[in-house]
Amino acid sequence: MKVRLRTIFGLGLLVVVTAGCGSRQGAEGGPGATGKPRIALVMKSLANEFFSTMAEGAKKHQQANAGEYELVVNGIKDERDLARQVSLVEDMVAQGVQAIVIAPADSKALVPVLKRAVDQGIVVINIDNKLDDQVLKENGVEIPFIGPDNRAGACKVGEAAAAKLKSGDAVLVLEGIRTSFNGQQRRLGFEDAAKAAGLVIADSQSAQWEMNIANQVASAMLSSHPEAKAILAANDNMALGALAAVRSGGKAGSVLIVGFDNIEAVRDAIRAGDILATADQHGDQLAVYGIEYALQILDGQAELADRETPVDLVTAETLE
Repeated sequence: MKVRLRTIFGLGLLVVVTAGCGSRQGAEGGPGATGKPRIALVMKSLANEFFSTMAEGAKKHQQANAGEYELVVNGIKDERDLARQVSLVEDMVAQGVQAIVIAPADSKALVPVLKRAVDQGIVVINIDNKLDDQVLKENGVEIPFIGPDNRAGACKVGEAAAAKLKSGDAVLVLEGIRTSFNGQQRRLGFEDAAKAAGLVIADSQSAQWEMNIANQVASAMLSSHPEAKAILAANDNMALGALAAVRSGGKAGSVLIVGFDNIEAVRDAIRAGDILATADQHGDQLAVYGIEYALQILDGQAELADRETPVDLVTAETLE
């Protein structure tokens, strides 16, 4: 197989080499009927615009490189449905795909089933939400992570909020699922920005990445902390939930909101002045990075490695 794909190294990716290099044979069952390798993209909730954008980006890439590989796209309805995501991985193993590119719903719970995939000779690439290093070690498996520095990205949007506030102001944090590495890192990024600016985190609670839950949690937090000047949300769905809570609480214009993911609804809210900022981790390309890397490994052209992808601040000024 001769893979002719645009290089991903021109995007400023950082490479950290790990053990286990070289090409791998595909899982039992072999390539698809066309003889091309089959790659499965397994995502979190397709109800989240970020992941539907990711899926579309992957499909466009496959269409542009239709002679190189086949693509199977899967996702769960609810980001908390770990059992369903495990089942999807098992299904892909049973179908004999050559590679799985996965955005795991949990950093620990998906490791055992992914180890079984690796043991079957399947190339597994971790995107978006990093698998837990200790659990990977305990399971004796190395799975490379392709994704952004979530802590740095959250710090950037936290700093954007801090620039509009003064030392001593109270802020609230809406966390993602607490067992997810990206959720943990984004919370730490918000804490970094708050500490540097002298802001006080009055409350920090999980809204599990969900808009409706964020609305409820943010409403309760605002009632308990009416002095709060900003809400730092670890994803854009929760930022939209926070916006609804701010509006229903009569605080529109007096409580700043930032998010993470750069979905269209939040870009519109930024243009309207309802949300201050978000972070763009280039969701339309994130799966593509993983797919290209999987193809390189299958072709014996790459070693297993973690690769850092871009994350950029989005504000009204950058959208002009």
